[in-house]
Amino acid sequence: MLRAVVFDLDATLVDHVGAATAGLRAWLSVRAVASTPELEARWFALEAEHFNRWRDGEISHDEQRRERLRAFLPLVGSPVGTPDELDAEYAGFLASLRRHWRAFDDVPAVLGALRGGGLLTAVLTNGVEALQREKLEHLGLVDAVGPLFAADALGVAKPRPGAFTAVCERLGLEPGQVLYVGDDHEVDVLGARAAGLQAVLVDRTGSAPPAERCAVASLSEVLELPEVRAALR
Repeated sequence: MLRAVVFDLDATLVDHVGAATAGLRAWLSVRAVASTPELEARWFALEAEHFNRWRDGEISHDEQRRERLRAFLPLVGSPVGTPDELDAEYAGFLASLRRHWRAFDDVPAVLGALRGGGLLTAVLTNGVEALQREKLEHLGLVDAVGPLFAADALGVAKPRPGAFTAVCERLGLEPGQVLYVGDDHEVDVLGARAAGLQAVLVDRTGSAPPAERCAVASLSEVLELPEVRAALR
């Protein structure tokens, strides 16, 4: 029987793409630079490239931010400075990003239904714990989501099975008693299944792999999954 539902955070509970896009536009406007679809696409490509390098242990978290800026700043006519100057640049973007954090509209009701029905909830994120906790506090979700587990604190990141099994151990549950909900098919869904968890893909953009057998268009649909309905009191 299902005992817990564990969520990814960014792009699953929190609209990361929307916040990052708005934050980038505001950050660029201070430089008198107009954002374009090409610049925005490049920003997200660099984010994915260098964040994954951090996730895989190649570089530090601070360095992956600097690497993004080293590649991006020349595109907007800005010089690439020292590491300290790059850190200050990123702090400016992060301040802009914070102003646009928001949860998806379906999050509070779904978390409330799960917890009200007797299931445990938690978050497993590849983000750093301090920033992700700040995000949840800003959105008023700390109590609603349950425990927060982050890759830097666990010492292992998704999609490695150890990230998922570590969360199960801390919840006192077997992997088969846990459903993992995330937006990244490879990292979240396939990673969770490899560790023995049940998993569902949140596909808000309609881009799920055709062969994926368990995908939902919104969090609300998670409540209609047979295993969830059977577990709710």
